[in-house]
Amino acid sequence: MSLHALPAFNDNYIWALAAPDGRAVIVDPGQADPVRAAADAGLRPVALLLTHHHADHIGAVPELLQRWPVPVYAPHDDRIADVSERVAHGSRVRIEALDACFEVLEVPGHTRSHIAFVGAGRLFCGDTLFSLGCGRLFEGTPEQMLDSLDRLAALDGELEVCCGHEYTLANARFALEVEPENEDLRQRFAQATLQRAAQLPTLPSTLDQERRTNPFLRCDQPGPKHAARARLGREPRNRAESFATLRAWKDGFRA
Repeated sequence: MSLHALPAFNDNYIWALAAPDGRAVIVDPGQADPVRAAADAGLRPVALLLTHHHADHIGAVPELLQRWPVPVYAPHDDRIADVSERVAHGSRVRIEALDACFEVLEVPGHTRSHIAFVGAGRLFCGDTLFSLGCGRLFEGTPEQMLDSLDRLAALDGELEVCCGHEYTLANARFALEVEPENEDLRQRFAQATLQRAAQLPTLPSTLDQERRTNPFLRCDQPGPKHAARARLGREPRNRAESFATLRAWKDGFRA
């Protein structure tokens, strides 16, 4: 199956995973126009997967269902309407039209009901894990987000990380403040710079890349640990405080 990153709004991606005949599962359609344009080019939506309730990830669902009355899979959250099946941790979503199966992981932190879908060699993680970053904690605690990131980091390193936003360059600038001696990170920043200069997506990355370069997956490594210690002016009490310190630093960071 082929993977398509459909740009939406200023920096969102809607993901389409398509069979050779064009039948496709659409992930987090916040805007209808990119999906319609992809359909005009041959894609045919057969299901919608939703990771969380934010409008830039679900806003186009009613409009898309008018044209394609397909199943919609989403977390247990009343803020998401038009859902065919609510799914939770351990659920499996079978898309018969693509002969594909996706495992559901609960990954709260960015929102309280956030989920991720894993299947067909891809991780659709919404706004929990970004390339070189992670989502803001709008509804969850640092402990919840760290646990969610640990859960994702434990998956197969070859998985392609399909997150919701094109944030790689901004995240890389912060990550280099945290871990300036990380050569893998420096190479990733150089690659992403060239990709964006050519107006190409920096995504998907791979989970192995993220484990080597993403400071929020590396709280136990010397560089991020030292950076958290320096920000606090003392030794962090635990991993969660190290993570929370880095996340709070990122919230106010301006490159």
